[in-house]
Amino acid sequence: MRTIYSKYVPSPLDGLDLGDLMDSLSDFLLQSGFQYDWSELGSDFGAMGSRSIDALREAVMETLVEMGRVSPELFEDWRSGEVPEMDRLLDELIQRLAEQGWIQRRDPDVPGPSQDDGVGSTGEVTGGARFELTDKSVDFLGFRALRQILGALGKSSFGRHETAELATGVEAFEASRPYEFGDTLNLDITATFLNAIAREGLKLPLHLEREDLEVRQARYESSCSTVLMLDTSHSMILYGEDRFTPAKRVALALAHLIRTQYPGDSLKLILFHDSAEEIPFGKLARVSVGPYHTNTREGLRLARRLLRGDRKDMKQIIMITDGKPSAITLPDGRIYKNPMGLDPMILEETLREVALCRKSGIPIHTFMLADDPHLVQFVRQVTEMARGKAYFTSANTLGEYLLMDYVRRRTETVH
Repeated sequence: MRTIYSKYVPSPLDGLDLGDLMDSLSDFLLQSGFQYDWSELGSDFGAMGSRSIDALREAVMETLVEMGRVSPELFEDWRSGEVPEMDRLLDELIQRLAEQGWIQRRDPDVPGPSQDDGVGSTGEVTGGARFELTDKSVDFLGFRALRQILGALGKSSFGRHETAELATGVEAFEASRPYEFGDTLNLDITATFLNAIAREGLKLPLHLEREDLEVRQARYESSCSTVLMLDTSHSMILYGEDRFTPAKRVALALAHLIRTQYPGDSLKLILFHDSAEEIPFGKLARVSVGPYHTNTREGLRLARRLLRGDRKDMKQIIMITDGKPSAITLPDGRIYKNPMGLDPMILEETLREVALCRKSGIPIHTFMLADDPHLVQFVRQVTEMARGKAYFTSANTLGEYLLMDYVRRRTETVH
């Protein structure tokens, strides 16, 4: 039997780590509408949410070029249809992504799950194969975003939320004190025996009384309930800058941080635009902005309602926005809009909701992605009324401000 040997031709996919590939594809996977030509979309805003396999295939090829695995010349030949074997390799790679749980493919003949998340729904899946990110991918993108943000900060230590209060726990922190009914029986043995000796003298047997007991104190660690409000109005992708994709990354990173470091905390996500609605974090990756105004009041109202039903010690609202309030929901359900300046009626109703948040003991912390003087004044007024903080930052530094502030704020928001 003859064995025929041929020259080995390396594949550009040899040794490719799918995690690194997903990380490099994050801009494509988290796109928020900045890349669309709105004049061509017309009223078909559902097209913004499309995730076609063809688009994924091209994004993967562009990423392979950036990673140095594919030459620019080969990429151009592939786009011209001259390298059919590359299509086969890409299909195999996409199949690997599906088999390992990174993406979920959708048959073009089968309706996909509803995407009615308030920012443009795609309805049924039509016009070719589509894909969706899995929970594994969303969690991974949150982890990578968190790592990148912390890397930009240098050395950072995230622990559990400490407050200014003391409690009787297992971990000793401060001087002991006399035992009170209901305390954790974490006895300071030395202090307890010294109390008994001072009362009875140094003799055996030594009888302990209730008033002799001393317990060690520990830092009282509180839990926190947070509602994160993301502005999905059209202005988040205007003026030559995509502000919403960085906001999505920060939201994913914050969710990962809370789940892994502060399991007692809760985080809910609200999108606000013409109206407002809560969405699960699993849907955040495919959310896009739309041709909407900014109904800040409705977002705050929903956030306050969500926090009202939570029994955490600490409650707060984190709002990421770049625009002024330009819409409110009228009592009859109609949306009143005015994009020209700060409308007095919209401003009054929004500040009234801010006052209700303060009355409920809920601080509002605003991360502002614009520096217009009138908007700065509005945000400062909201901050003063709601006893929160305001950060005037950019899309590039948003994550650093928000994550560091989330950890440091705990000692300042004990109610």
